[in-house]
Amino acid sequence: MFFSMAVSLSPVGMNHSALPASTTDLTVRRILDANLDRAREGMRVLEDWCRFGLNHHELTDKFKHLRQSVGQWHTADLRAARDTPNDTGTSITHPQEQIRTGVTQVLQANFCRVEEALRSLEEFGKIHQPDLAAACKQWRYQIYSLESTIMGHQRFQQLLKAQLYLVTSPSPNLLSVVEAALQGGLPLVQYREKTGNDCDRLVIAQQLKALCHQYGALFLINDRVDLALAVDADGVHLGQQDLPIETARQLLGSDRIIGRSTTNPEEMAKALAEGADYIGVGPVYATPTKPNKAAAGLEYVRYAAAHASVPFFAIGGIDTQNLDEVMAAGGDRVAIVRALMAAEAPTTTSQQLIARLQAQISPV
Repeated sequence: MFFSMAVSLSPVGMNHSALPASTTDLTVRRILDANLDRAREGMRVLEDWCRFGLNHHELTDKFKHLRQSVGQWHTADLRAARDTPNDTGTSITHPQEQIRTGVTQVLQANFCRVEEALRSLEEFGKIHQPDLAAACKQWRYQIYSLESTIMGHQRFQQLLKAQLYLVTSPSPNLLSVVEAALQGGLPLVQYREKTGNDCDRLVIAQQLKALCHQYGALFLINDRVDLALAVDADGVHLGQQDLPIETARQLLGSDRIIGRSTTNPEEMAKALAEGADYIGVGPVYATPTKPNKAAAGLEYVRYAAAHASVPFFAIGGIDTQNLDEVMAAGGDRVAIVRALMAAEAPTTTSQQLIARLQAQISPV
């Protein structure tokens, strides 16, 4: 549910000439001018994606209305305070601003830009014009709501496109292995760690999330909804003995991904009825990762290919040697553990697996 976009406050008729011509006042006007520009620029980027990327008329209209509402406050006296040649901020940059790895990073950066600008406008607006501050507070909450909607939509779009999924296993070189796989185009990572303490898990999860988002990949947490919330992960993967999906959804919100492991048609039907965004199908082959689980076999992959109404990832003992069998059974998305975590060259292995999976959908 969106907040109402109507903001009754308007700068029309304001007597700016009555403001004192002090150094402090001039500085405040420069801050307001810069942040009005920043907010509008960020909104334009987001509006363009809603218009051309999502083809979503309602979202496009909301951003256009917001951008124009903010623009009404960009009055002549604020523009006159601009001093670009002497602005020390124009020469300050950060390496992360030079490259965007994908649309998700572009969207996240511009949501942050708009939210930060509106917060600065709200605070300094209290000095210059309290009505501006009040309007910015309303707009900031509207942007938060839009961010949840659009970033959630973007996550699910990425999920639909993902064909290779890395589920981590304990490794002394965990971060370097994951980064190497990400460099090969890996689109989805699940952090799975059953031992250790939560303080260590939290730190590693934060590092992995930063890596995944740096490379434009999704980051999920195995089992732990609380840890996913703590690090603002893209979602969770739940086993059969974990929280009900409905409960996890209440905690995480509608914009996060929730997956569920399944080993047979009955578990699949239940996961789909509960509203899983994707399901794991397996173990296809016997695997030490699941020592107490009998292999579900390729027959279950065939069943999933015929009956799953959400994306499914075949998992369990899959590697470069048996991938063709899995694909022949209808598994065009696979989750990998050892084949990547123990690979001599995770980047190359990731590239090769993705190329083979993509060829399955779009054969030459």
